Amino acid sequence: MTLDDVDAFATSLPDVVVGTKWGNRTWMVGNKGFAWQRPFSKADVKRFGDEPPPAGDILAVTVGNLDAKDALLAIAPHGFFTIPHFNGYAAMLIALRAASASDVRAALVDAWRTVAPAASVTKLDAKRSRTQRPATRTRRVARAKRAT
Repeated sequence: MTLDDVDAFATSLPDVVVGTKWGNRTWMVGNKGFAWQRPFSKADVKRFGDEPPPAGDILAVTVGNLDAKDALLAIAPHGFFTIPHFNGYAAMLIALRAASASDVRAALVDAWRTVAPAASVTKLDAKRSRTQRPATRTRRVARAKRAT
């Protein structure tokens, strides 16, 4: 994924605006940032020591809380990581080159949900329920048989 892909997906979520915070592109809903471009500072690069930092664009996303962050780190999806600067902060970093597009999209939706007003969440849920294909009788019967 690229930052342009992130932009296209993030701005498809209800009520998202793109702005600049801390000098970086930031995606916001309800005037609260949920994802932002996060290049490494000189201090960040120095903390990597002999290990090279992840290459390419880095995206930061908020997570629900520190427990959610720890759980995500334990699952260890490709490209997801943290740095000492984010210790004690409910946010993750994503190396876009290394991460799967579906994981990045899921992280963006989760981050968006952490800050979105209830009315915006309702819009997304309504949009998703309209676009999901209803189960046919055949699929419902097959699922019911597998469940027994």
